Amino acid sequence: MWAFTRPIRFIRYLFVWRVNGSLARIPRCLSAELSLFLGNTIASRLPTRQASPWRKSLSPWDRYGGLSLVGKKINKIPEASWPVETVIFAYPGKLTYGPGELIFWELKLMGESADHGFFLEVILPAVEEAGRLSDQRWQRLNRLWGQFEVHAVYAARGPRWEPIVSDGRLDLDYRVTSTQWAEGLTFGAESERIFDRLTWVTPFDLSDDAGGRRRRRRRKRPRKKDAPNLQEILEALTVRMSQLLPGKHHTPEDVWDALSEEEQASLRAAMEQATRIPVHHANLEGAPKHWPGRWMGTQIFPSIPRPIVPYLELASLLHIGRQTHFGCGTFTIS
Repeated sequence: MWAFTRPIRFIRYLFVWRVNGSLARIPRCLSAELSLFLGNTIASRLPTRQASPWRKSLSPWDRYGGLSLVGKKINKIPEASWPVETVIFAYPGKLTYGPGELIFWELKLMGESADHGFFLEVILPAVEEAGRLSDQRWQRLNRLWGQFEVHAVYAARGPRWEPIVSDGRLDLDYRVTSTQWAEGLTFGAESERIFDRLTWVTPFDLSDDAGGRRRRRRRKRPRKKDAPNLQEILEALTVRMSQLLPGKHHTPEDVWDALSEEEQASLRAAMEQATRIPVHHANLEGAPKHWPGRWMGTQIFPSIPRPIVPYLELASLLHIGRQTHFGCGTFTIS
């Protein structure tokens, strides 16, 4: 395991849903509707005291209609999340699914929230309930809810996915740890490839103030400076890691303090190299309508120095910037 990742507690779950209705229509931003509907389902199942932080965290949706948004076009996605540190990453797919077809999405539990017991006791039962709902409110117009079954669930162990649920059956003997996600990952250390391209898989927003984001969101076309350079991406990684440290209200300085002298020197060297690599070309465009985030597209560099590659691969796994709960801020390098 790369020593730099030791402060990070992280569990990755891959859900595979099988459609069992006649037709299921998928919202354009599936991660947002997953967050809204499953978050409310979880809150409704918990005792009042435990449900309180869930209802509070979901309250930003209320000004836009709350659960009434389910099955409709969401014109604006608020700065909302769950009270546990999570990423909902919906895999690209179709907008309509027929009987027997599969839907894939990933749930990432992070930091102090990376607890497999919590997943089994709270999240998984709520997901199962959402699939078998008989309430016609949620089945109108062939919407997803009540029209799927949990076919399989996998947990990541490094680059492999290991089954927790197979053919709808839960393996209660399988144990998931908050460190197995990194087992066997080399983070580019063994690669001889030359990387020069970074492609944002989901929209990103690396701004550090919500007000500034609202002002800039009006622009349809990005400017050259809207394409973040490698140094800005590494800085966003340290901000993200600070959100995952035990306790509350950490800063990037706390991340540095958690590293050994050798790890600090390695990160500092990568930062210094990053300052010398300009963005050679950027082909960015505004995020799709009704999605969170600001921009998507590809950035090209003269080349990405090898010492920077592991930090980029880690940033892509953790997601960086704003609204990571909805899957924003992940990319591939090639």
